[in-house]
Amino acid sequence: MNIQSIETFDVAIPLTKPFKTALRTVNTAYSVYVKITSSEGVVGYGEAPPTHVITGDSMASIRYAINEIIAPQLIGLNLSNSEHIFQKINASLVRNTSAKAAVDMAIYDLIARQVGLPLYQYLGGYRDTLETDFTVSVNAPDEMAEDAERYVKNGFHVLKVKVGIGDMQDDIERIQAIRERVGNRPKLRLDANQGWNAKEAVKAIRTMEDAGLGIEFVEQPVPAHDLEGLKYVTERTDTPIMADESVFSVIDAKRVLEMRAADLINIKLMKSGGIHHAKKINALAEANGVACMVGSMIETKIGISAAAHFAASQPNIQFFDFDAPLMLAKDLVIGGVCYERSKMTFSKEHGLGISRLEIV
Repeated sequence: MNIQSIETFDVAIPLTKPFKTALRTVNTAYSVYVKITSSEGVVGYGEAPPTHVITGDSMASIRYAINEIIAPQLIGLNLSNSEHIFQKINASLVRNTSAKAAVDMAIYDLIARQVGLPLYQYLGGYRDTLETDFTVSVNAPDEMAEDAERYVKNGFHVLKVKVGIGDMQDDIERIQAIRERVGNRPKLRLDANQGWNAKEAVKAIRTMEDAGLGIEFVEQPVPAHDLEGLKYVTERTDTPIMADESVFSVIDAKRVLEMRAADLINIKLMKSGGIHHAKKINALAEANGVACMVGSMIETKIGISAAAHFAASQPNIQFFDFDAPLMLAKDLVIGGVCYERSKMTFSKEHGLGISRLEIV
C-alpha cells in the first residue's frame, strides 16, 4: 500500500466560551486537516492547529510545510516501510512540529487500518478507557469558581486550572475560590503556562501547600527556557512539578531528566512532531522513572483522537488532558474517540476510527 495523495483543508470552529491562559485568549479553534489516501483507496486523517505562542506555527506555515515540502517527499512511498517515512518527515525541514504531527498521525491512522486494528491496540493496547480533566480558564476568582462548579456537576472529577496572570496573590485567590465552591473532592492541577518566575512559583506553591489546597501537580511554572528555574522550583516544593513547554523533543526531555528539573513531563503531539517521537520521549521518561501526561492544544477530535490512542497504549502515561473537543460549538468529525462526560472510550473501528469529515 503506497501513499497516493496528500490533501489539506482549513477549518474554523467557534468555542462555546473564550479559552484564556497566561499566553493567549482563544475564541475560535483554527486547524489544518490532513487527508492521506493510499493506492488502495484507504484514507488516514491528521490535524495541526496553529499555536503561535508555543510552537510558532501558523495556518499558512502549516499548509506550506505539508503541501510544498513534506508531501512531495512522501508520495509513492510504501507504508510497509514506516521508519523510512517517519525519517523523511522529520528530515524534511526543521521545527514545524505541528505540520509534521498532522502528517505523522495520518500515517499511523493508515498503518493501523492496514493491519486491521484500532490505533491504540497497534501501539500497545495497554488500556481502552481514559478519564480526561476539564480546564478552567484564567479569569476573576468568582467566574473561575462558577466554571469549576459547573464542570464538576457535569461529571468531571479532575480540573486543570489556568493561572499565571496578575500577581501571585491573584492566583492564590483563584484557587481558594474554587476550593470553597467545589470542596476537596475534585483533583486540582495547575497550569501557569510560564507565567511565574522561579521565586514567585516557590512562594505561590508553598502558600497553597500550607493552606491545604490540595494541588495534584503544577505545570510549567516558569519560562520554557529557564531549566535552572524549573529545577529550583522542583527542589523547593513538595507538589510535583511538570515540564510542558520546556519539552518539545527527545533532546529536551533528556536535558530535563539529566538535570532532574521536573518530576513529570507533558507530551503533546504538536510539540513532539507526532506519535513517532512522542513514543521516544515517553520511553526515555519511563527509563528514568518519570511519569508522563499527554495533553493537547486547542484541537478538534482528529488530533485528540490520535493523542488519546497514543496515551491509551502506554502504561507510563498516567495523566490525560483531552477536553478540547468539548469546548467547541460543533463537531466536524464523524467517529473517533467517544466521550461520556469525563470518560473516553475507543470504537472497534480500525485506525483512529474516523469515518468521515463534515467539511463544507
